[in-house]
Amino acid sequence: MGVFYDYYRAANRQAAVEKPDYPRTVDKPLPGIPAFDAVETKWLTPWDSLPQLIALIRNVPYTDDLVQTVDLYPPLEGAPKTDEEWDALPEDSPYLEGPGIEELPADVRDTLADVPDERLIELGEQWAADDGSDPWPLSRLIAELRDLARRARNEDQLLYCWSFGG
Repeated sequence: MGVFYDYYRAANRQAAVEKPDYPRTVDKPLPGIPAFDAVETKWLTPWDSLPQLIALIRNVPYTDDLVQTVDLYPPLEGAPKTDEEWDALPEDSPYLEGPGIEELPADVRDTLADVPDERLIELGEQWAADDGSDPWPLSRLIAELRDLARRARNEDQLLYCWSFGG
């Protein structure tokens, strides 16, 4: 099945975690389900891939702590603390498979928002060079993330990442 990552903007943490079992990107709004301004990806993790992109944009070396997210869901307060508690979790526990929701820091939002059009192709090519990917889809993804980040900054919102799967 794979893991899905939806990057989206929300007014605050409470809004970001509303109805966590539902993807943030939907083709048609569903009754009772919040509609988010979101970008869907299948591989762009906030812990590895996104920091690589941020390092390229900032022209700094990649480090594991370049993007420091805040876990919002499932809440850390209810997380199992012992092996026995982990083993006792039901198979459908969000602590095992998700969904998970992370808040991205404002500096990451602003770094994405500040990418000028003239750097999109260059960044896509640099990012693609790491694994031999096609640079054009990466350039388009960077543009989508940039535009989402700009809308978030204009509305004084942060970016979030919803993930599901395993």
